[in-house]
Amino acid sequence: MNLNVRLQDIKPAYFTYKGAAYRGDSRELLQKLPDNSVNLVVTSPPFALQRKKEYGNKEQHEYVDWLTEFAALVYKKLRHDGSFVVDLGGAYEKGVPVRSLYNYRVPIRFCDDIGFFLAEDFYWYNPSKLPSPIEWVNKRKLRAKDSVNTVWWFSKTEFPKADVTKVLAPYSDRMKKLLEDPDKFYKPKVRPSGHDIGKAFAKDNGGAIPSNLLQISNTESNGQYLDGCKAVSVKQHPARFPAKLPEFFIRFLTDPGDLVVDIFAGSNTTGQVAEAENRLWLAFEEQPEYLAASAFRFLTKENTTDEMQEIYNLILAGEGVDLNTYHKQTVLSFDSLSL
Repeated sequence: MNLNVRLQDIKPAYFTYKGAAYRGDSRELLQKLPDNSVNLVVTSPPFALQRKKEYGNKEQHEYVDWLTEFAALVYKKLRHDGSFVVDLGGAYEKGVPVRSLYNYRVPIRFCDDIGFFLAEDFYWYNPSKLPSPIEWVNKRKLRAKDSVNTVWWFSKTEFPKADVTKVLAPYSDRMKKLLEDPDKFYKPKVRPSGHDIGKAFAKDNGGAIPSNLLQISNTESNGQYLDGCKAVSVKQHPARFPAKLPEFFIRFLTDPGDLVVDIFAGSNTTGQVAEAENRLWLAFEEQPEYLAASAFRFLTKENTTDEMQEIYNLILAGEGVDLNTYHKQTVLSFDSLSL
């Protein structure tokens, strides 16, 4: 059965069998969602930087208030066991090599004023990130490069839906050897820390429990999105996050058929991952050019440049483009969902 994931009385910019993307202010679009209907909101909002970016960031002094407006709406729309995952980069104070505290004030506001719980703090380490900020790292050489973003996992309850077995990490080579011959590499005993490590430690659980330090390079150099942008000569979004980041939380915190929403969709990496993971999805983005180009993520190598140009132009013209008509796609057998 075809899925009908739509907002009431609003035309999507484009849609697939599993999701839909909308242009507009997320505060207005969130109002169209029923309360307690969303399983996961995962997003990377424009960061609070001193220098204005083309994708529309806020000044640090107003940023926390601004972001809290969205969070209050997200809280109402999440299911009781739902989660809100926010990727935030750090920043320096203007004119001095001193870090801003804005991204640490965000969880305090969300929890104290809205009622969220901080389920866990994650840290995304991007080893391929260029040295920055330029003034303090490259020019004056007073600071190390900033390579880690904070990723806050908020929940409505102390026990949100979560299953870490869905995101197990590969075992290290040493652990693989231990599993092959536990008696040779491992002796059960009480460790100096006081932990009693027994024989169960040598059990093969299919992978290791991941840490809250996520090492993910952001080095996308090909793919349907970038190919589409190049083919129709449009600028790619300058602040995309890698697919592995939303993939981790979508697998960790949702099940197939659950609804995933990105309220600052940008190039809609979240929607693409949700589609691949058999989740329903909604994407909200205010900038029309970014939204139109994000449709390329749901096309295939078989789509022609003329088709991509047509889709891009139709979205900019305000037409609701059915991407299913541009390629064959396997349809999930979920019940129709109208929001």
